[in-house]
Amino acid sequence: MASTTSTSKPFSLAIVGGGISGLTLAITLLQYDVPLTIYEAASSFGEIGAGVAFGPNAGRAMELMSRKIYDAFMKCKTGNVWEAHHNSWFTIRVGDARKAGKDGYVKEGEKVGDALFEIPLTSGGGRGGVYRAHFLDELVKDVPEGVAKFNKRLVELNEAQDGSGDMVLHFADGTTAQHSAVIGCDGIKSKTRTWLLGKDDHAARAVFSGKYAYRGLIPMDEAVELLGEEVAQNSQLFLGYYGHLLTFPIQHGKTMNVVAFSSRDTWNDDKWVVATSKEQMEADFAEWGPHVQKIVGAMQKPDIWALFNHLPCSTYTKGRVCLLGDAAHATTPHQGAGAGMCIEDSYILANLVKEASRVEELEKAFFAFDAVRRERTQKLVKTSKEAGMLYDFELLGDDLDTIQDNLLNRMGWIWNVDLEKQLNQAKKIFFSEDKTRII
Repeated sequence: MASTTSTSKPFSLAIVGGGISGLTLAITLLQYDVPLTIYEAASSFGEIGAGVAFGPNAGRAMELMSRKIYDAFMKCKTGNVWEAHHNSWFTIRVGDARKAGKDGYVKEGEKVGDALFEIPLTSGGGRGGVYRAHFLDELVKDVPEGVAKFNKRLVELNEAQDGSGDMVLHFADGTTAQHSAVIGCDGIKSKTRTWLLGKDDHAARAVFSGKYAYRGLIPMDEAVELLGEEVAQNSQLFLGYYGHLLTFPIQHGKTMNVVAFSSRDTWNDDKWVVATSKEQMEADFAEWGPHVQKIVGAMQKPDIWALFNHLPCSTYTKGRVCLLGDAAHATTPHQGAGAGMCIEDSYILANLVKEASRVEELEKAFFAFDAVRRERTQKLVKTSKEAGMLYDFELLGDDLDTIQDNLLNRMGWIWNVDLEKQLNQAKKIFFSEDKTRII
């Protein structure tokens, strides 16, 4: 294992959580001989089997941080099948029949379900959708035996009483572990976040976003039969009133991933994923057009997924604890960029920890990470929620020209980021003697 070599760093890290954030961070840190242990609450590495999208920014981050991670992504990723749509993020269509006038048109020359316009992807960097479970399986191959400990659900943190400044992790099974520092990659329900911000802070726990979703996977052969090849094999976004539906190919074009969104004011169930009936799901889209009704009709075993996000918080770090990924900035999925931001986080933080030559410098690394990442990632949470409202005719109404102008200019700041420049800014802060420096 890398951490046993003579060049090993003189500190040890606990990474709480073995999802995409925790694994990409660990793989990158192990390249730099950083001793670490991953603590995963489940009995094995596993991830809910749904599709997740990565934009060009995420592909570039993976390339910069680890060839192993990038190769795992490229092995799993699927883009649009048709060459004509290779550089398209989504084709935008109106799916809701209520938008059509008496003549059946949603705008001049275009009916419900017709393609209105495409959102072009920027060039550079791998991009595409992955089946989350398959991507995780590939990442796990690059985590050495013994690095991860399972059935370790974090319940509490405290500073060690031995004067070392270390952190002690307390787990639900009654065991503890002591490490130089803790990086919380424990997702939207993060215990690390609650400890860091304090349980009375409104930002300590996620809040309901006003949206919920039905998720489904449809075999591509069946999807093509329902929708035709062009619609089924390339990413689509259907707009509507208080809801929208998106599809994109995964598993190298063998499957069409579906997410159908709807709106409600509150979520009162303790569970965020609840079973529902197919009749209820179909009722949510009863007034939509034939494309959407066919897709919804083909979805089996419907569950409702409540969509939560974090309120902005004042910091991602306290002492020798740092939040990363969804634990820091859990977002709704409406810009397809939440997982990509987690990958960016891992790239920046791993390369800052790489610069730390003694344990006392870990706090400087965490401070620099917070300084360069918090504004960007919290902007994503805000704009993603707004994007969901945009698709649902709740942000700018249902004027399609206004929506088109917004969408064509919406994603550039996410995709076109200069990550190496951001890392250099973070390193300047890390090496600065003035800890209050603001960039």
